[in-house]
Amino acid sequence: MKKKILSGLLAGAMMVTLLAGCGSKADDGANTAEEAKETIEATETTAAEDTSEEAAAEDTVKGDGTTFTVGFDAEYPPYGYMDENGDYTGFDLELAQAVCDLEGWELVKTPINWDSKDMELDSGNIDCIWNGFTINGREDKYIWSDPYVNNAQVIVASEDSGINSLADLAGKNVGVQAASAALNLLQGDQKALMDTFAVLQEFPDYNNAFVELQTGSIDAIAMDIGVAKYQLKSRGEGCKILDETLNSEKYGIGFKIGNEELRDKVNADLQTLLANGTFAEIADKYEEYGLVDMLCLEEK
Repeated sequence: MKKKILSGLLAGAMMVTLLAGCGSKADDGANTAEEAKETIEATETTAAEDTSEEAAAEDTVKGDGTTFTVGFDAEYPPYGYMDENGDYTGFDLELAQAVCDLEGWELVKTPINWDSKDMELDSGNIDCIWNGFTINGREDKYIWSDPYVNNAQVIVASEDSGINSLADLAGKNVGVQAASAALNLLQGDQKALMDTFAVLQEFPDYNNAFVELQTGSIDAIAMDIGVAKYQLKSRGEGCKILDETLNSEKYGIGFKIGNEELRDKVNADLQTLLANGTFAEIADKYEEYGLVDMLCLEEK
């Protein structure tokens, strides 16, 4: 009798242990499921926040009524430069501000290294390149605004250099800005002329090139006529622009491929500024650099 009672007690104890073990596994499973659910919910929340931030960033790039970020060369007067007060200004930046005033955007003026302009645009750091930007030869690399300035590539030389024509550049040291339209031209349509130079030296900006010209380290500079006129005006006597030009071209505003929406908005605003006289008023401020005669924006 005692053996039967003892066996029963042992069996009961084993059953309780077994049930307790099953209960522990069930609880563990429930806890694991609950933790997984919380992790998924947290991940979904983070993903939603990330998506929201990406959407906001995309809206800003498209010009959603908040900011309009213009990339420009801060050493490219009269289109973009720093004035005596330390403020960025210029014909192109004033036009960009006028567009922002129409749209209710905040203008973000972003000076860039001209060599890095494509990276800045492709990464979304800037919404456009707006700074004496030549369309010719770059037609398929950007979405372009309507052309608004007629430009020409010219040669600047010292007055006493004896350089009076393109032919006189043979055997000379010529400077040019890196990644500029002048450089593209000399490496392309005007390569035969470039091959006559002793050296074609690239500079990060034209201020550095003029320093070298004035010290005699180089003999001439290939550059945009508007910038050349500004440099000669601000530096005084000693340099001249050759009558014989390298080419003629047009300026436009370059947008990232696929961003027709923003380009169309800016084009429409330029038409408004042309019609209400603001475009001409801004150009008049830079008349001493021949800008008024170079305008080519047409009414539509």
